[in-house]
Amino acid sequence: MRAITKGAEPPSLTAHRQTPHCDYENYAPKEELRHALVTEQRGVCCYCMGRIHTGPATMKIEHWRCQIRNPNEQLNYRNLLGACLGGTGQPPHLQHCDTRKGDSDLQWNPADTAHHVETRVRYEPDGSIRADDEMFDDQLHQVLNLNLPWLKNNRKVILDAVLDWWRREKARIGGPVPRERFVRERDKHIAGNGEMAPYCPVAVWWLGQRLARMAA
Repeated sequence: MRAITKGAEPPSLTAHRQTPHCDYENYAPKEELRHALVTEQRGVCCYCMGRIHTGPATMKIEHWRCQIRNPNEQLNYRNLLGACLGGTGQPPHLQHCDTRKGDSDLQWNPADTAHHVETRVRYEPDGSIRADDEMFDDQLHQVLNLNLPWLKNNRKVILDAVLDWWRREKARIGGPVPRERFVRERDKHIAGNGEMAPYCPVAVWWLGQRLARMAA
């Protein structure tokens, strides 16, 4: 899970809120909304960090605060996120992200800068995503189902790759990897405004952990 910086909302959403009897269901130009969400999230799901593309067949528009209990938030752009399909049509134990979440609540919002979501999660060597906060840890497991075996494996691939980079650098240098090399490697993963590689925030997290240890 990575922090999302919200940009400007689509003009059509602003205009729609000013019309009588407006709600999410009668907001027609959802393609414009999908494009805005996918662009600001750099093509990765707000929860699992898998690839998403604009279009109803490849993504879902997620209401962080569910519509049924928070009708006043249904057209609030700050409440809207781009999520993957999350196993739509699969049995509940194989669903994840928004599909699994449904109308459940989450403690922290990846698009709220005050929540600092990236500081609240960690990744285990097997690719598991965990949180020190017991409630949020349970939500990662039970509400979002982010530790499905295949999701864990996708994150483990990223962790293994950054560990391999570290070992190669140590061998090439013949000693500890300098801090500036960690910074360059981290920045390589987050640079630019285009699509981000799926699950690459896992590598950013690991590199950030190394940098924090070196600064301690």
